[in-house]
Amino acid sequence: MKLKNKISIFSAVIRLLLLIIMWFTLSFVIKKVAYKNIENSMVEKRDKFVKNLNTSEINAFIERNDSTELYVSFSNLHSEFLQLYRSNNAVRSKDCFVDETRIVENESNEYRVLYHHFTYKNTNYVLEIGERLSEVNELLDKFHLVILLLLTATLIVSHFAQSVFIDYLLKPFQKIIDTKINLINEPELFDHSKVHTTTSDFIVLDDGLNQMMDRIQEQFKKEKQFIANVSHELLTPVSVLQNRLENLLNNESINDEGVDKIVVSLRNLDTLKRIINNLLLISRIENHQYSNFEPIDFQSLISELLADLEDRIEMKQLRVSNTVKEHFVFEGNKTLMHILIYNIVFNAIKFTPNGGSVSVSDSFEEGLYSISISDTGKGMTETQLSQIFNRFMKINLEDEGQGLGLSIVSSIANLHKIAIKVSSELNVGTTFRLIFQEVKK
Repeated sequence: MKLKNKISIFSAVIRLLLLIIMWFTLSFVIKKVAYKNIENSMVEKRDKFVKNLNTSEINAFIERNDSTELYVSFSNLHSEFLQLYRSNNAVRSKDCFVDETRIVENESNEYRVLYHHFTYKNTNYVLEIGERLSEVNELLDKFHLVILLLLTATLIVSHFAQSVFIDYLLKPFQKIIDTKINLINEPELFDHSKVHTTTSDFIVLDDGLNQMMDRIQEQFKKEKQFIANVSHELLTPVSVLQNRLENLLNNESINDEGVDKIVVSLRNLDTLKRIINNLLLISRIENHQYSNFEPIDFQSLISELLADLEDRIEMKQLRVSNTVKEHFVFEGNKTLMHILIYNIVFNAIKFTPNGGSVSVSDSFEEGLYSISISDTGKGMTETQLSQIFNRFMKINLEDEGQGLGLSIVSSIANLHKIAIKVSSELNVGTTFRLIFQEVKK
């Protein structure tokens, strides 16, 4: 999972937890505030009522001094009430607020009730003042809905805002990944330009990659130069030995046993010479010494190549199919492209048993031109597939080759920006696909 997605998920979980906490907290606070306002209102009514006990109506109730009588007053819609009655309890209790259900005119409602005990003219009274809670609860429910909608909208907006900000924040990091890691197949193509960012961590990462690639490039240069120098220097003594051994063959004083040994030596020298030439070829390719690109017609190139291999094809009685039909002209080094396709086709012929088949075809997929070379040979395992482009890697140890053919193929493909995909199955066959990243018609 990408870092951006992990941060987004983590932030979304945190915001969701905060949403839940704020939901319960705000609900509790709003309810407390609403109840506090109701209680303050009832306290004001209490003080006003006690202050006006000498009014005619209330004074008449007090003068009658009937313990069974109640003084009750209701608002028009029964949203509040006031009730006064005599108390038989000589001990005065503190004021308290209680939620109670009252039935008024056969209608049951929940009220917040204030109980106030006081003494007037040597008589203990209880004053009850109530406020109906249904309106308050409805208002609280509406508040809850509004709060929920606001918090949800805040969560969604903050999520998108954070996603945009994370994208902006990680843009330098993504650029480092794309331009300095994913798109670089060769150290020489590494882009040393600094990525513009104000994030110190990305600056350190960018500088670290630049320094690391400087060291890698230096080592690659030394390795290539060493291989080129050694290969070039070895050619002279190998050629001298080869000439001397060939001259010895003309010496009539050497017996048959000596001639056989000289022939074996010449064969080994010839193998060594091919290895040196292949290493020099790889070195020149990787050092970009082949720059003379020209239009290449693959139809004619592959036809010529198969004609060159006709003797081997007839000797193994192979069925060869050439269905390259797309008109595609590519700008590249013709000699190197001939070597690339030749090595793949040669291997297909080499590892296909007698009577097998080899096919060469082409197609356009998603706007990209590709050439497929398939055989019905012995195939390879996944482990072997992962190593086929390594130098001196031989799938079959009994093979007479030097293990450099596919390494040369890889170097040429990298030079021409050609992707190679290989699929293989044991005892079924192998398919090489050359995908040309830049279409040039």
